Amino acid sequence: MIDIDKTLMPWLGKTMKVIDYFIMDRFSENGIELTKVQWLLLKRLKEMNGESQHNLAFLTNRDKASLTRLLTTMENKNLVARIPSKSDHRINQIYITAHGDKVLKMAEPVVEGMVAEMQKGIASEDRIKVIEVLKKLINNIKSDELVALETK
Repeated sequence: MIDIDKTLMPWLGKTMKVIDYFIMDRFSENGIELTKVQWLLLKRLKEMNGESQHNLAFLTNRDKASLTRLLTTMENKNLVARIPSKSDHRINQIYITAHGDKVLKMAEPVVEGMVAEMQKGIASEDRIKVIEVLKKLINNIKSDELVALETK
């Protein structure tokens, strides 16, 4: 019988849970009212402002309903705006608001500090090796549903 604790699966899950709480705590301590997912979406919009809601769902690896709920929450916080496309009113384009940009800028030094804290004591070559291993893991289990997953 396999000793599951000696496989990558539980350690990846535990690591992500610890990171999620770590991010939540640091944002809260710094008065930043964002979740990790909201921060990631704002960051994506900063790079691709005006992206269609459909494409954002694909790019963020979320189903349409989940993204719609996320965007509604973010709209209520005045972080993003959904604007119907001029060429096709069935398509919503998503824009980061001035307030969303301000919050994203406030979060940037906090995120940099978190990254430094998380990677403290980890040699550069070890970090590179872990990333290589994780990319191999993703490629080993890659399916049609995971094709959109970025491995940069």
